[in-house]
Amino acid sequence: MPDRLSDIDIGLLTAFEALFEECNVSRAADRLGITQPALSGRLTRLRTVFGDQLFVPIAGRGMAPTPRANELGTTLPRLLGQLREFIGPSPAFDPAESDREFVVAAYDNPAIMLGPDIVPALKRAAPHVRVTFVLPDPETITQALDHGDIDMVIGLPRSEDEGLIGRTLFTDDFVTAQRRGHPRGDHPVTLDEFCAAEHVLVSTSGGGYEGAVDRALDKLGRTRHVSLSVQSYALAPIILDSSDHLCTLPGRFLRRFETMLDLFAPPLDVGTVELYALWHPRMKDDPAHRWFRNLVFEVTRGPQA
Repeated sequence: MPDRLSDIDIGLLTAFEALFEECNVSRAADRLGITQPALSGRLTRLRTVFGDQLFVPIAGRGMAPTPRANELGTTLPRLLGQLREFIGPSPAFDPAESDREFVVAAYDNPAIMLGPDIVPALKRAAPHVRVTFVLPDPETITQALDHGDIDMVIGLPRSEDEGLIGRTLFTDDFVTAQRRGHPRGDHPVTLDEFCAAEHVLVSTSGGGYEGAVDRALDKLGRTRHVSLSVQSYALAPIILDSSDHLCTLPGRFLRRFETMLDLFAPPLDVGTVELYALWHPRMKDDPAHRWFRNLVFEVTRGPQA
C-alpha cells in the first residue's frame, strides 16, 4: 500500500478539526482565520484524500459529519495533541529545581583556576545540580562530546577541534612564584637571579624540561636550570612551599596559592596563555547546556579573569 502521508498536511487536519467541532463552515473559517472559500478548498482536498464526503450540508443546520468523519474525529484529537506537543516550545530549564549532571573535561590547571569559582556559583543558583570534572583523553574527547558523555572541554585551543564550538574564557599572564621566606628575599626577581635559580617545570605530557619560558630565554641568549619536571600543576605549589625552586605558571592558577607563595612578574616577556571552552554544536540550543555555559562565562569574567 502506498504511503499517503504526502497527500495531507497539518492545515488539512486543523480544517477537519474545526469543521468536526463547529459543524458550520462560517464558524470554522473564522476559527481558523481563513476565508470560507479557502476552507471549502481544504474540504475538497480532504474528500479526495479520504474518498468520502466527510461533511454533508443540511439546510439551516450547518454541516453533518458522515460515519467516516465520526470515525476520524475520534482519532484526530490525540493525533493533533501529539503534533502540538511535538512542535511546541523547547522545554524550559529551571536551575533551582534541576538535578542534571554536567561533565567538564579539564586538566588540573584549568580545573583549579575555575573549579573553586564554578562550584559556589552552581550551589547558589542550582543547589541540586551536580558537576563532574574529568581528565580529558585526547584520543576520545571528540567522540565523548559527540555522544554527550562530556558537556564541555576547558583547556588550550587546538586547531584539530574543527567542527566544535569554542569561546575564549580569558587570557592570562604568566607569574613567577617562590616560597615565603625564600633565601633570595622577596624583592622582584631579576633576570640574573631567575637564570641562576633552580626551576620546577610542569610538563603535562610528562618528563619535559623545556617550555615557553625556555623559548623566551633562548631569544635573549640566556638559559635557566630546570631540575624538576612534574606532570601535575597541583603538585607544583606544594613542592615550591618546601624547596627553593622557582616556578612560572599562569597567574590565575598561582594566585590560588598566594597565602603560601610570593608572586612576581617574570623578568622577561613570556607572552600570555589563553584558556578556551569547547562544546558540541548539537548542544548549542539546549536550554540546560546554554545556562551552564553562561554560568561558566560569568565566572571567568570575575576579578581574576
